[in-house]
Amino acid sequence: MSWLFGIKGPRGEGAGPPLSLPPAQPGAEGGGDRGAGDRPAPKDKWSNFDPTGLERAAKAARELEHSRHAKEALSLAQMQEQTLQLEQQSKLKQLLNEENLRKQEESAAEHRQTILESIRTAGTLFGEGFRAFVTDWDKVTATVAGLTLLAVGVYSAKNATSVAGRYIEARLGKPSLVRETSRITVLEALRHPLQVSRRLLSKPQDALEGVVLSPSLEARVRDIAIATRNTKKNRSLYRNILMYGPPGTGKTLFAKKLALHSGMDYAIMTGGDVAPMGRDGVTAVHKVFDWASTSRRGLLLFVDEADAFLRKRATEKISEDLRATLNAFLHRTGQHSSKFMLVLASNQPEQFDWAINDRIDEMVSFDLPQLEERERLVRMYFDKHVLKPATEGKQRLKLAQFDYGKKCSEIARLTEGMSGREISQLAVAWQAMAYASEDGVLTEAMMDARVQDAIQQHQQKMQWLKAERAGLEGSQTLLPSARAE
Repeated sequence: MSWLFGIKGPRGEGAGPPLSLPPAQPGAEGGGDRGAGDRPAPKDKWSNFDPTGLERAAKAARELEHSRHAKEALSLAQMQEQTLQLEQQSKLKQLLNEENLRKQEESAAEHRQTILESIRTAGTLFGEGFRAFVTDWDKVTATVAGLTLLAVGVYSAKNATSVAGRYIEARLGKPSLVRETSRITVLEALRHPLQVSRRLLSKPQDALEGVVLSPSLEARVRDIAIATRNTKKNRSLYRNILMYGPPGTGKTLFAKKLALHSGMDYAIMTGGDVAPMGRDGVTAVHKVFDWASTSRRGLLLFVDEADAFLRKRATEKISEDLRATLNAFLHRTGQHSSKFMLVLASNQPEQFDWAINDRIDEMVSFDLPQLEERERLVRMYFDKHVLKPATEGKQRLKLAQFDYGKKCSEIARLTEGMSGREISQLAVAWQAMAYASEDGVLTEAMMDARVQDAIQQHQQKMQWLKAERAGLEGSQTLLPSARAE
Protein backbone atom coordinates (compact mmCIF):
# COMPACT_ATOMS: atom_id res chain seq x y z
CA MET A 1 0.00 0.00 0.00
CA SER A 2 3.06 2.27 -0.17
CA TRP A 3 1.85 3.61 -3.53
CA LEU A 4 -0.96 5.38 -1.72
CA PHE A 5 1.56 7.82 -0.24
CA GLY A 6 4.03 8.05 -3.12
CA ILE A 7 6.62 5.74 -1.49
CA LYS A 8 8.19 3.08 -3.65
CA GLY A 9 9.34 0.86 -0.83
CA PRO A 10 10.44 0.80 2.80
CA ARG A 11 14.02 1.87 3.54
CA GLY A 12 14.32 0.22 6.90
CA GLU A 13 12.22 -1.00 9.71
CA GLY A 14 10.69 1.83 11.64
CA ALA A 15 12.12 4.47 9.31
CA GLY A 16 9.61 6.94 7.98
CA PRO A 17 9.79 8.94 4.81
CA PRO A 18 12.12 11.92 4.75
CA LEU A 19 10.34 15.10 5.59
CA SER A 20 11.39 18.28 3.81
CA LEU A 21 10.89 21.49 5.66
CA PRO A 22 10.18 24.62 3.77
CA PRO A 23 13.06 27.07 3.48
CA ALA A 24 13.18 29.95 5.84
CA GLN A 25 12.03 33.20 4.37
CA PRO A 26 14.29 36.18 4.59
CA GLY A 27 13.57 38.48 7.41
CA ALA A 28 11.64 35.87 9.34
CA GLU A 29 13.84 36.25 12.43
CA GLY A 30 13.20 39.88 12.93
CA GLY A 31 15.98 41.56 10.92
CA GLY A 32 15.17 43.58 7.82
CA ASP A 33 15.20 46.98 6.25
CA ARG A 34 11.39 47.42 5.97
CA GLY A 35 10.49 48.43 9.45
CA ALA A 36 10.41 45.11 11.18
CA GLY A 37 10.13 46.91 14.43
CA ASP A 38 6.76 48.43 13.49
CA ARG A 39 4.78 45.01 13.29
CA PRO A 40 5.45 41.48 14.58
CA ALA A 41 6.97 39.02 12.23
CA PRO A 42 4.42 36.61 10.64
CA LYS A 43 4.48 33.00 11.79
CA ASP A 44 5.67 30.27 9.48
CA LYS A 45 2.71 28.29 7.89
CA TRP A 46 4.39 25.00 8.74
CA SER A 47 4.98 25.92 12.32
CA ASN A 48 1.88 24.06 13.59
CA PHE A 49 2.29 21.03 11.33
CA ASP A 50 2.59 17.73 13.22
CA PRO A 51 4.45 15.14 11.15
CA THR A 52 3.56 12.30 13.49
CA GLY A 53 0.21 11.81 11.76
CA LEU A 54 1.92 11.10 8.47
CA GLU A 55 4.30 8.78 10.17
CA ARG A 56 1.43 6.85 11.73
CA ALA A 57 -0.37 6.64 8.40
CA ALA A 58 2.75 5.41 6.65
CA LYS A 59 3.30 2.87 9.37
CA ALA A 60 -0.32 1.65 9.11
CA ALA A 61 0.04 1.38 5.34
CA ARG A 62 3.17 -0.72 5.68
CA GLU A 63 1.51 -2.95 8.22
CA LEU A 64 -1.55 -3.34 6.03
CA GLU A 65 0.62 -4.14 3.02
CA HIS A 66 2.43 -6.90 4.87
CA SER A 67 -0.81 -8.15 6.46
CA ARG A 68 -2.47 -11.29 5.20
CA HIS A 69 -5.81 -9.45 5.03
CA ALA A 70 -4.55 -6.89 2.54
CA LYS A 71 -6.52 -8.34 -0.37
CA GLU A 72 -9.73 -8.52 1.64
CA ALA A 73 -9.28 -4.93 2.72
CA LEU A 74 -8.72 -3.86 -0.88
CA SER A 75 -11.84 -5.74 -2.02
CA LEU A 76 -13.82 -4.19 0.79
CA ALA A 77 -12.63 -0.74 -0.21
CA GLN A 78 -13.59 -1.42 -3.84
CA MET A 79 -17.01 -2.66 -2.80
CA GLN A 80 -17.54 0.40 -0.68
CA GLU A 81 -16.56 2.53 -3.64
CA GLN A 82 -19.00 0.68 -5.93
CA THR A 83 -21.78 0.99 -3.36
CA LEU A 84 -21.11 4.68 -3.11
CA GLN A 85 -21.22 5.01 -6.90
CA LEU A 86 -24.52 3.10 -7.08
CA GLU A 87 -26.01 5.32 -4.42
CA GLN A 88 -24.90 8.36 -6.36
CA GLN A 89 -26.40 6.98 -9.57
CA SER A 90 -29.69 6.19 -7.80
CA LYS A 91 -29.85 9.71 -6.42
CA LEU A 92 -29.07 11.05 -9.88
CA LYS A 93 -31.92 9.01 -11.44
CA GLN A 94 -34.30 10.17 -8.75
CA LEU A 95 -33.34 13.74 -9.44
CA LEU A 96 -33.85 13.21 -13.18
CA ASN A 97 -37.31 11.66 -12.59
CA GLU A 98 -38.31 14.52 -10.37
CA GLU A 99 -37.13 16.94 -13.01
CA ASN A 100 -39.12 15.12 -15.74
CA LEU A 101 -42.26 15.10 -13.58
CA ARG A 102 -41.85 18.77 -12.93
CA LYS A 103 -41.50 19.46 -16.65
CA GLN A 104 -44.57 17.33 -17.45
CA GLU A 105 -46.64 19.13 -14.86
CA GLU A 106 -45.51 22.44 -16.25
CA SER A 107 -46.34 21.28 -19.81
CA ALA A 108 -49.81 20.02 -18.75
CA ALA A 109 -50.52 23.24 -16.93
CA GLU A 110 -49.41 25.21 -19.96
CA HIS A 111 -51.59 23.06 -22.28
CA ARG A 112 -54.58 23.46 -19.99
CA GLN A 113 -54.04 27.18 -19.86
CA THR A 114 -53.82 27.28 -23.66
CA ILE A 115 -57.11 25.38 -24.02
CA LEU A 116 -58.85 27.65 -21.55
CA GLU A 117 -57.60 30.69 -23.39
CA SER A 118 -58.73 29.19 -26.72
CA ILE A 119 -62.18 28.52 -25.29
CA ARG A 120 -62.42 32.03 -23.97
CA THR A 121 -61.29 33.42 -27.31
CA ALA A 122 -63.73 31.22 -29.26
CA GLY A 123 -66.59 32.14 -26.94
CA THR A 124 -65.80 35.78 -27.33
CA LEU A 125 -65.63 35.51 -31.11
CA PHE A 126 -68.83 33.45 -31.27
CA GLY A 127 -70.67 35.87 -29.05
CA GLU A 128 -69.55 38.85 -31.07
CA GLY A 129 -70.41 37.08 -34.33
CA PHE A 130 -73.85 36.01 -33.08
CA ARG A 131 -74.53 39.53 -31.84
CA ALA A 132 -73.53 40.93 -35.21
CA PHE A 133 -75.61 38.28 -37.02
CA VAL A 134 -78.73 38.95 -34.96
CA THR A 135 -78.51 42.68 -35.48
CA ASP A 136 -78.22 42.23 -39.28
CA TRP A 137 -81.72 41.26 -40.55
CA ASP A 138 -80.53 40.64 -44.10
CA LYS A 139 -78.23 37.85 -42.95
CA VAL A 140 -80.96 36.37 -40.74
CA THR A 141 -83.43 36.29 -43.63
CA ALA A 142 -80.90 34.72 -46.01
CA THR A 143 -79.94 32.07 -43.46
CA VAL A 144 -83.55 31.09 -42.73
CA ALA A 145 -84.29 30.82 -46.44
CA GLY A 146 -81.19 28.68 -47.01
CA LEU A 147 -82.05 26.29 -44.17
CA THR A 148 -85.60 25.98 -45.43
CA LEU A 149 -84.41 25.12 -48.92
CA LEU A 150 -81.94 22.60 -47.50
CA ALA A 151 -84.66 20.88 -45.45
CA VAL A 152 -86.97 20.75 -48.46
CA GLY A 153 -84.16 19.32 -50.59
CA VAL A 154 -83.29 16.60 -48.08
CA TYR A 155 -86.94 15.64 -47.61
CA SER A 156 -87.57 15.58 -51.35
CA ALA A 157 -84.46 13.51 -52.04
CA LYS A 158 -85.41 11.01 -49.35
CA ASN A 159 -88.97 10.58 -50.63
CA ALA A 160 -87.83 10.50 -54.25
CA THR A 161 -85.33 7.75 -53.45
CA SER A 162 -88.02 5.75 -51.66
CA VAL A 163 -90.48 6.15 -54.52
CA ALA A 164 -87.82 5.23 -57.09
CA GLY A 165 -86.84 2.17 -55.05
CA ARG A 166 -90.43 0.98 -54.84
CA TYR A 167 -90.89 1.58 -58.56
CA ILE A 168 -87.76 -0.38 -59.46
CA GLU A 169 -88.71 -3.16 -57.07
CA ALA A 170 -92.21 -3.34 -58.52
CA ARG A 171 -90.90 -3.37 -62.08
CA LEU A 172 -87.77 -5.49 -61.86
CA GLY A 173 -87.82 -7.39 -58.58
CA LYS A 174 -89.93 -10.26 -57.34
CA PRO A 175 -91.82 -9.98 -54.01
CA SER A 176 -90.67 -12.23 -51.20
CA LEU A 177 -94.06 -13.96 -50.95
CA VAL A 178 -93.98 -15.12 -54.59
CA ARG A 179 -92.52 -18.62 -54.75
CA GLU A 180 -92.73 -19.22 -58.49
CA THR A 181 -93.54 -17.04 -61.46
CA SER A 182 -93.43 -17.13 -65.24
CA ARG A 183 -92.96 -13.38 -65.42
CA ILE A 184 -89.67 -12.47 -67.06
CA THR A 185 -87.36 -10.25 -65.06
CA VAL A 186 -84.40 -8.23 -66.32
CA LEU A 187 -81.94 -10.43 -64.45
CA GLU A 188 -83.45 -13.58 -65.93
CA ALA A 189 -83.33 -12.08 -69.42
CA LEU A 190 -79.63 -11.33 -69.01
CA ARG A 191 -78.85 -14.80 -67.66
CA HIS A 192 -80.89 -16.88 -70.13
CA PRO A 193 -81.59 -14.79 -73.25
CA LEU A 194 -82.37 -17.79 -75.49
CA GLN A 195 -84.90 -19.31 -73.12
CA VAL A 196 -86.57 -15.95 -72.60
CA SER A 197 -86.85 -15.35 -76.34
CA ARG A 198 -88.40 -18.80 -76.82
CA ARG A 199 -90.96 -18.12 -74.13
CA LEU A 200 -91.87 -14.80 -75.69
CA LEU A 201 -92.27 -16.35 -79.15
CA SER A 202 -94.07 -19.49 -77.97
CA LYS A 203 -97.71 -20.02 -78.87
CA PRO A 204 -100.44 -20.33 -76.23
CA GLN A 205 -100.81 -23.87 -74.89
CA ASP A 206 -103.94 -25.91 -74.40
CA ALA A 207 -105.35 -25.24 -70.94
CA LEU A 208 -105.97 -28.98 -70.33
CA GLU A 209 -102.73 -30.36 -71.77
CA GLY A 210 -101.42 -32.88 -69.27
CA VAL A 211 -104.43 -32.37 -66.96
CA VAL A 212 -106.71 -35.38 -66.45
CA LEU A 213 -110.18 -34.47 -65.18
CA SER A 214 -113.66 -35.89 -65.30
CA PRO A 215 -115.66 -35.02 -68.46
CA SER A 216 -118.00 -32.63 -66.64
CA LEU A 217 -115.18 -30.86 -64.81
CA GLU A 218 -113.10 -30.74 -67.97
CA ALA A 219 -115.88 -28.99 -69.86
CA ARG A 220 -116.33 -26.47 -67.09
CA VAL A 221 -112.68 -25.54 -66.70
CA ARG A 222 -112.33 -25.30 -70.48
CA ASP A 223 -115.08 -22.70 -70.51
CA ILE A 224 -113.21 -20.82 -67.77
CA ALA A 225 -110.01 -20.93 -69.84
CA ILE A 226 -111.75 -19.62 -72.96
CA ALA A 227 -113.47 -16.85 -71.00
CA THR A 228 -110.19 -15.81 -69.38
CA ARG A 229 -108.38 -15.68 -72.71
CA ASN A 230 -111.10 -13.54 -74.28
CA THR A 231 -111.10 -11.29 -71.22
CA LYS A 232 -107.40 -10.61 -71.74
CA LYS A 233 -107.91 -9.88 -75.45
CA ASN A 234 -110.69 -7.40 -74.72
CA ARG A 235 -108.85 -5.90 -71.71
CA SER A 236 -111.85 -6.45 -69.51
CA LEU A 237 -112.09 -7.26 -65.80
CA TYR A 238 -110.88 -10.66 -64.63
CA ARG A 239 -112.99 -12.92 -62.44
CA ASN A 240 -111.79 -14.45 -59.18
CA ILE A 241 -111.93 -18.25 -58.88
CA LEU A 242 -111.83 -20.66 -55.95
CA MET A 243 -110.62 -24.21 -56.60
CA TYR A 244 -111.19 -26.58 -53.71
CA GLY A 245 -110.83 -30.29 -53.15
CA PRO A 246 -108.44 -32.94 -51.81
CA PRO A 247 -104.71 -32.39 -52.29
CA GLY A 248 -103.08 -33.70 -55.44
CA THR A 249 -106.12 -33.35 -57.70
CA GLY A 250 -104.56 -30.91 -60.20
CA LYS A 251 -105.52 -27.45 -58.89
CA THR A 252 -102.04 -25.92 -59.16
CA LEU A 253 -101.35 -27.58 -62.51
CA PHE A 254 -104.58 -26.26 -63.99
CA ALA A 255 -103.84 -22.74 -62.72
CA LYS A 256 -100.48 -22.75 -64.55
CA LYS A 257 -102.05 -24.12 -67.72
CA LEU A 258 -104.82 -21.54 -67.50
CA ALA A 259 -102.31 -18.69 -67.39
CA LEU A 260 -100.24 -20.05 -70.28
CA HIS A 261 -103.36 -20.73 -72.34
CA SER A 262 -104.59 -17.17 -71.82
CA GLY A 263 -101.22 -15.61 -72.64
CA MET A 264 -100.85 -14.33 -69.09
CA ASP A 265 -98.04 -14.58 -66.56
CA TYR A 266 -98.63 -16.57 -63.41
CA ALA A 267 -97.31 -16.17 -59.89
CA ILE A 268 -97.68 -18.73 -57.11
CA MET A 269 -97.67 -17.84 -53.43
CA THR A 270 -98.40 -20.02 -50.41
CA GLY A 271 -100.70 -18.99 -47.60
CA GLY A 272 -98.41 -20.58 -45.03
CA ASP A 273 -95.69 -18.01 -45.82
CA VAL A 274 -97.80 -15.09 -44.62
CA ALA A 275 -98.26 -15.91 -40.93
CA PRO A 276 -94.51 -16.15 -40.05
CA MET A 277 -93.92 -12.63 -41.41
CA GLY A 278 -95.75 -11.06 -38.45
CA ARG A 279 -96.11 -7.31 -38.72
CA ASP A 280 -94.29 -7.32 -42.08
CA GLY A 281 -97.13 -9.30 -43.63
CA VAL A 282 -99.17 -6.20 -44.49
CA THR A 283 -96.27 -4.64 -46.40
CA ALA A 284 -95.53 -7.93 -48.16
CA VAL A 285 -99.14 -8.32 -49.33
CA HIS A 286 -99.20 -4.77 -50.69
CA LYS A 287 -95.92 -5.43 -52.53
CA VAL A 288 -97.42 -8.52 -54.18
CA PHE A 289 -100.43 -6.63 -55.51
CA ASP A 290 -98.32 -3.62 -56.56
CA TRP A 291 -96.04 -5.97 -58.46
CA ALA A 292 -99.00 -7.78 -60.04
CA SER A 293 -100.50 -4.49 -61.21
CA THR A 294 -97.38 -3.68 -63.27
CA SER A 295 -97.65 -6.74 -65.54
CA ARG A 296 -98.31 -5.80 -69.16
CA ARG A 297 -99.54 -9.27 -70.11
CA GLY A 298 -101.80 -9.63 -67.09
CA LEU A 299 -101.01 -11.81 -64.10
CA LEU A 300 -102.79 -14.84 -62.67
CA LEU A 301 -102.09 -14.73 -58.93
CA PHE A 302 -102.50 -18.26 -57.55
CA VAL A 303 -102.69 -18.52 -53.75
CA ASP A 304 -102.12 -22.13 -52.71
CA GLU A 305 -103.28 -23.24 -49.25
CA ALA A 306 -105.15 -19.96 -48.98
CA ASP A 307 -107.03 -21.09 -45.86
CA ALA A 308 -103.75 -20.81 -43.90
CA PHE A 309 -104.18 -17.04 -43.51
CA LEU A 310 -107.64 -16.20 -44.89
CA ARG A 311 -109.39 -17.66 -41.86
CA LYS A 312 -112.51 -16.41 -40.15
CA ARG A 313 -111.87 -13.35 -38.05
CA ALA A 314 -114.89 -13.88 -35.78
CA THR A 315 -114.39 -17.43 -34.54
CA GLU A 316 -110.80 -18.36 -35.29
CA LYS A 317 -108.05 -17.40 -32.87
CA ILE A 318 -105.69 -15.41 -35.07
CA SER A 319 -103.05 -12.89 -34.09
CA GLU A 320 -103.41 -9.17 -34.59
CA ASP A 321 -100.67 -9.20 -37.24
CA LEU A 322 -102.45 -11.90 -39.23
CA ARG A 323 -105.75 -10.05 -38.83
CA ALA A 324 -104.13 -6.88 -40.22
CA THR A 325 -102.68 -8.88 -43.13
CA LEU A 326 -106.11 -10.33 -43.91
CA ASN A 327 -107.62 -6.84 -43.87
CA ALA A 328 -104.94 -5.66 -46.31
CA PHE A 329 -105.71 -8.61 -48.61
CA LEU A 330 -109.42 -7.81 -48.49
CA HIS A 331 -108.70 -4.16 -49.27
CA ARG A 332 -106.68 -5.02 -52.39
CA THR A 333 -109.27 -7.54 -53.68
CA GLY A 334 -112.40 -5.51 -53.01
CA GLN A 335 -112.86 -4.68 -56.70
CA HIS A 336 -112.21 -6.55 -59.94
CA SER A 337 -109.03 -5.70 -61.77
CA SER A 338 -107.94 -5.70 -65.38
CA LYS A 339 -104.32 -6.25 -64.32
CA PHE A 340 -104.47 -9.50 -62.37
CA MET A 341 -106.74 -12.49 -61.81
CA LEU A 342 -107.03 -14.04 -58.35
CA VAL A 343 -107.22 -17.84 -58.07
CA LEU A 344 -107.46 -19.40 -54.60
CA ALA A 345 -106.86 -23.07 -53.81
CA SER A 346 -107.85 -24.72 -50.56
CA ASN A 347 -108.44 -28.15 -49.05
CA GLN A 348 -110.72 -26.69 -46.36
CA PRO A 349 -112.78 -23.87 -47.92
CA GLU A 350 -115.17 -23.85 -44.96
CA GLN A 351 -112.50 -22.06 -42.92
CA PHE A 352 -112.52 -18.98 -45.17
CA ASP A 353 -113.64 -15.65 -43.81
CA TRP A 354 -117.05 -14.60 -45.11
CA ALA A 355 -115.55 -11.57 -46.81
CA ILE A 356 -113.29 -13.89 -48.83
CA ASN A 357 -116.28 -15.93 -50.00
CA ASP A 358 -117.94 -12.69 -51.09
CA ARG A 359 -115.00 -11.91 -53.39
CA ILE A 360 -115.18 -15.26 -55.22
CA ASP A 361 -116.95 -15.18 -58.60
CA GLU A 362 -116.83 -18.90 -59.32
CA MET A 363 -116.06 -22.01 -57.29
CA VAL A 364 -114.72 -25.19 -58.91
CA SER A 365 -114.56 -28.51 -57.09
CA PHE A 366 -111.65 -30.84 -57.93
CA ASP A 367 -112.56 -34.35 -56.77
CA LEU A 368 -110.51 -37.53 -56.64
CA PRO A 369 -110.18 -39.30 -60.01
CA GLN A 370 -112.56 -42.13 -60.81
CA LEU A 371 -111.67 -45.38 -62.57
CA GLU A 372 -111.57 -43.88 -66.06
CA GLU A 373 -109.47 -40.91 -64.95
CA ARG A 374 -107.15 -43.16 -62.90
CA GLU A 375 -106.49 -45.37 -65.92
CA ARG A 376 -105.64 -42.32 -68.01
CA LEU A 377 -103.35 -41.07 -65.24
CA VAL A 378 -101.60 -44.44 -64.86
CA ARG A 379 -101.00 -44.69 -68.60
CA MET A 380 -99.79 -41.08 -68.82
CA TYR A 381 -97.30 -41.35 -65.95
CA PHE A 382 -96.18 -44.87 -67.00
CA ASP A 383 -95.37 -43.48 -70.42
CA LYS A 384 -93.61 -40.42 -68.95
CA HIS A 385 -91.47 -42.07 -66.26
CA VAL A 386 -90.97 -45.62 -67.60
CA LEU A 387 -91.56 -46.04 -71.34
CA LYS A 388 -89.81 -42.90 -72.57
CA PRO A 389 -86.67 -43.36 -70.41
CA ALA A 390 -86.50 -47.01 -71.55
CA THR A 391 -86.79 -46.23 -75.26
CA GLU A 392 -85.09 -42.85 -75.56
CA GLY A 393 -81.59 -41.75 -74.68
CA LYS A 394 -78.79 -43.74 -73.10
CA GLN A 395 -80.35 -44.38 -69.73
CA ARG A 396 -79.91 -47.59 -67.79
CA LEU A 397 -83.64 -48.28 -67.49
CA LYS A 398 -85.02 -51.32 -69.32
CA LEU A 399 -88.49 -52.82 -69.36
CA ALA A 400 -89.39 -56.50 -69.26
CA GLN A 401 -91.85 -58.02 -71.72
CA PHE A 402 -95.46 -58.03 -70.49
CA ASP A 403 -98.82 -56.52 -71.47
CA TYR A 404 -98.41 -52.88 -70.47
CA GLY A 405 -101.99 -51.84 -71.25
CA LYS A 406 -103.50 -54.67 -69.24
CA LYS A 407 -101.19 -53.94 -66.32
CA CYS A 408 -102.14 -50.24 -66.34
CA SER A 409 -105.85 -51.12 -66.29
CA GLU A 410 -105.26 -53.51 -63.38
CA ILE A 411 -103.33 -50.89 -61.42
CA ALA A 412 -106.10 -48.32 -62.05
CA ARG A 413 -108.61 -50.67 -60.41
CA LEU A 414 -106.32 -51.26 -57.41
CA THR A 415 -105.59 -47.57 -56.76
CA GLU A 416 -109.13 -46.53 -55.88
CA GLY A 417 -109.20 -43.41 -53.71
CA MET A 418 -105.73 -42.25 -54.73
CA SER A 419 -105.11 -38.77 -56.10
CA GLY A 420 -103.28 -37.87 -59.26
CA ARG A 421 -100.19 -36.92 -57.25
CA GLU A 422 -100.09 -40.34 -55.56
CA ILE A 423 -100.31 -42.08 -58.94
CA SER A 424 -97.46 -39.90 -60.22
CA GLN A 425 -95.39 -40.83 -57.16
CA LEU A 426 -96.11 -44.50 -57.87
CA ALA A 427 -94.71 -44.18 -61.40
CA VAL A 428 -91.59 -42.46 -60.07
CA ALA A 429 -91.18 -45.35 -57.61
CA TRP A 430 -91.22 -47.83 -60.52
CA GLN A 431 -88.43 -45.91 -62.19
CA ALA A 432 -86.41 -45.84 -58.95
CA MET A 433 -86.78 -49.61 -58.50
CA ALA A 434 -85.47 -50.21 -62.01
CA TYR A 435 -82.44 -48.01 -61.36
CA ALA A 436 -81.81 -49.81 -58.06
CA SER A 437 -81.85 -53.30 -59.58
CA GLU A 438 -78.68 -55.04 -60.72
CA ASP A 439 -79.59 -55.27 -64.40
CA GLY A 440 -81.78 -52.14 -64.54
CA VAL A 441 -84.83 -54.07 -65.76
CA LEU A 442 -88.31 -53.24 -64.46
CA THR A 443 -90.41 -56.39 -64.18
CA GLU A 444 -94.11 -56.91 -63.62
CA ALA A 445 -93.48 -58.31 -60.14
CA MET A 446 -91.54 -55.20 -59.16
CA MET A 447 -94.43 -53.01 -60.28
CA ASP A 448 -96.93 -55.08 -58.30
CA ALA A 449 -94.77 -54.83 -55.17
CA ARG A 450 -94.66 -51.05 -55.39
CA VAL A 451 -98.43 -50.92 -55.98
CA GLN A 452 -99.08 -52.90 -52.80
CA ASP A 453 -96.78 -50.59 -50.83
CA ALA A 454 -98.60 -47.55 -52.21
CA ILE A 455 -101.98 -49.03 -51.27
CA GLN A 456 -100.84 -49.68 -47.69
CA GLN A 457 -99.44 -46.18 -47.38
CA HIS A 458 -102.68 -44.69 -48.69
CA GLN A 459 -104.72 -46.67 -46.18
CA GLN A 460 -102.48 -45.46 -43.35
CA LYS A 461 -102.96 -41.85 -44.47
CA MET A 462 -106.72 -42.32 -44.50
CA GLN A 463 -106.64 -43.67 -40.94
CA TRP A 464 -104.69 -40.62 -39.79
CA LEU A 465 -107.20 -38.36 -41.54
CA LYS A 466 -110.18 -40.09 -39.89
CA ALA A 467 -108.55 -39.81 -36.47
CA GLU A 468 -107.89 -36.12 -37.02
CA ARG A 469 -111.47 -35.47 -38.08
CA ALA A 470 -112.80 -37.42 -35.11
CA GLY A 471 -110.66 -35.33 -32.77
CA LEU A 472 -111.93 -32.11 -34.33
CA GLU A 473 -115.55 -33.23 -34.02
CA GLY A 474 -115.01 -34.17 -30.37
CA SER A 475 -113.51 -30.79 -29.56
CA GLN A 476 -116.39 -29.01 -31.29
CA THR A 477 -118.96 -30.97 -29.27
CA LEU A 478 -117.15 -30.21 -26.02
CA LEU A 479 -117.01 -26.48 -26.64
CA PRO A 480 -120.81 -25.83 -26.45
CA SER A 481 -121.14 -27.90 -23.26
CA ALA A 482 -118.28 -26.00 -21.66
CA ARG A 483 -119.87 -22.70 -22.59
CA ALA A 484 -123.22 -23.82 -21.12
CA GLU A 485 -121.57 -24.70 -17.85
